[in-house]
Amino acid sequence: MTASKITWPSVFNRTCLSVLAVLLCFCATASQGAEPRIERIEPLLAEGQLTLDLDSNFELGRVVIEAAERGVPLYFTFDLKITSPRWWWFERVLVEATLTKRLTYNVLTQQWRVATGDFFVPERSLPEALLVLKQVRAWPVAPADRFDKNQRYDGKIRFRLDSSQLARPLQLEASKRSAWSLASEWTPFDFAIQSEAVKK
Repeated sequence: MTASKITWPSVFNRTCLSVLAVLLCFCATASQGAEPRIERIEPLLAEGQLTLDLDSNFELGRVVIEAAERGVPLYFTFDLKITSPRWWWFERVLVEATLTKRLTYNVLTQQWRVATGDFFVPERSLPEALLVLKQVRAWPVAPADRFDKNQRYDGKIRFRLDSSQLARPLQLEASKRSAWSLASEWTPFDFAIQSEAVKK
């Protein structure tokens, strides 16, 4: 019986293939981690309203960041749809709502702001502003009495960099550059309003 020989070139090639496989796995994981997504959805009842808490995750491209640093306001819109399933027909849409946040940078004061309507939060850095931008708290989406007690409802949420609210020249640029096409997939959730919760 002759012993098989393992030459250094074959060992080197195997090592390179192993390292390459690890790098490919890492790159795949990293690219998946960079995907814009909704990470948490929590429906809550507050003062007779159905409200939502959301956590999202995304990264801004260099082109978008540079535009913001030049003072271009960026608009991020959360889209919500809540439906009631019906066995005899298409699902019934109960709620369609949007929430838009605006990210701005003041070149003179070097201050970032995240605004929702007339309310804004000042931040000292872009990472701090993005933390505020990625979170939604106590978003009132509908009166609680719009929903029957103890019945399951389906919802879905997405968010997007809303280029339709940019200045016209930037809208044209955004339509041609993938850096401006930031958007998450629709993320589903479901909920039911319990009788006990309504009585409180």
